[in-house]
Amino acid sequence: MADIEFNALDGRYEKDVDGHIVYADIRKKDGVVYIDYVYAPPALRGQGAAGEFMRDLMDVFLREQCKVKPLCGYAASWLRKHENEYAELVV
Repeated sequence: MADIEFNALDGRYEKDVDGHIVYADIRKKDGVVYIDYVYAPPALRGQGAAGEFMRDLMDVFLREQCKVKPLCGYAASWLRKHENEYAELVV
């Protein structure tokens, strides 16, 4: 797993991929992590960077035993495609 870090100043999880930052803007409320937006720079699009980031991010939430509410269309779609692996996280 690549390193994902929480950037408290910007309220997001980040991952450096080949010198570019892939990130997810999040909010935490009442024990639920709301994923507002997932972003991959244009240079990384179509290469699986966002999907790899989502897998790493969900693994962080599994370890931290967080519940997740995807508001971002990409995050929601990705979680539907991987529901067998992460269904217990989604509210």
